[in-house]
Amino acid sequence: MAKKLHIKTYGCQMNAYDSARMYDVLAPLGYEPTDTPDGADMVILNTCHIREKAAEKVFSELGRLKRLKADGQPMILAVGGCVAQAEGEHILKRAPQVDLVFGPQSYHRLPELVARAERERGRGVLDIDILPEPKFDQLPESGARGPAAFIAIQEGCDRFCTYCVVPYTRGAEYCRPGADILAEAGRLAATGTRELTLLGQNVNAWQAEGMGLGGLIRKVAAVPGIERVRYTTSHPAHVDDELIGAHADEAKLMPYLHLPVQSGSDKILKAMNRGHDADDYRLLAHRLKSARADLALSSDFIVGFPGETEADFQATLDLIDEVGFVLAYSFKFSPRPGTGAAVMDGQVPEEVKAERLARLQAKLEVIQTNWYQAMVGRDMDVLFDRVGRHRGQLLGRSPFMQPVHVKAPDGLMGGLAKVRILESHANSLAGMLVAA
Repeated sequence: MAKKLHIKTYGCQMNAYDSARMYDVLAPLGYEPTDTPDGADMVILNTCHIREKAAEKVFSELGRLKRLKADGQPMILAVGGCVAQAEGEHILKRAPQVDLVFGPQSYHRLPELVARAERERGRGVLDIDILPEPKFDQLPESGARGPAAFIAIQEGCDRFCTYCVVPYTRGAEYCRPGADILAEAGRLAATGTRELTLLGQNVNAWQAEGMGLGGLIRKVAAVPGIERVRYTTSHPAHVDDELIGAHADEAKLMPYLHLPVQSGSDKILKAMNRGHDADDYRLLAHRLKSARADLALSSDFIVGFPGETEADFQATLDLIDEVGFVLAYSFKFSPRPGTGAAVMDGQVPEEVKAERLARLQAKLEVIQTNWYQAMVGRDMDVLFDRVGRHRGQLLGRSPFMQPVHVKAPDGLMGGLAKVRILESHANSLAGMLVAA
């Protein structure tokens, strides 16, 4: 009889990829996915440690799950991901209902860890070791199915930005061999995948076999059946001539790039240990847009970093205007334990951070609205990957990652079709099929 497995995923696309691979790893043990923890034989919280109060959100969820166990549901309760890596022993002490805690470099060992958790119920199994063998070599083939899929090509980070826990929770940078990536791309294409997103914490630091990410993108784009290629998340310091060249002449590389800058102030960028200044970013944005005229840039911004003055914040607003971002994700600085920024002088009061974030997000909301409205009247290829909310409607993605709702026959699911955009909404577009 099949066992039910529920995974709740927090955070980034890499975590979403990891959750999918956990299902692959546990499938040989008879586990099948379920959308709810109710009645599940195993529940995994795949956690993220980037944002404020991440650990408290996990403990709140563990409290709800504790009640399920108290009602007699014989589940294995596990916590994985970056909060598990950073606070593993504390989780077991504070939440004794947890049977297993494992880090993001340990989930390929889940079969043996689950076996231990079943044998040692009530004791709590902990595995947060970062071992030298690459976990990707130990994983089964991906069970992903669908028109769009992720491939993890790089993990970890060596940059040590002073606000970030990734080097401590994900470890040093590791790049998968190109041959392994291309083999996985071929398997996914054979099952109907048309769009691949290459994933990494610092994805454009990838290099192997004498080539960088730009060369890899060209090889992935040449895989039969692959029509679109994307990559995320990148760092400005690793955007090289080869990658810019790929944006210029590889038509399958989509014209949307998420390239975080975090601040427009040179003083703050130096304190963040970003390895570039605002002018470096301006020049890079200009080079990318010169390589491909329709390239759209998005970014991340941190507001209220220690030492940030009103002038520093204004420099961020100015950079947004000068670069011409189409959208961005913005957050208040939150000190992460163990990072340099957590103990810096000049911590900004919460009310100041909140006020600046509100101003920034109001500006970004106008920018995104204007960008979406500028799509009206344009024809673009849309990859349909989901059923819409209304009867006879399909939902897909534009080349710029925007959700697009279209009345279309079910036979277009999983394929590309030309769509004329008729309406823009807050976070989506609506259009009609254009006759071939």
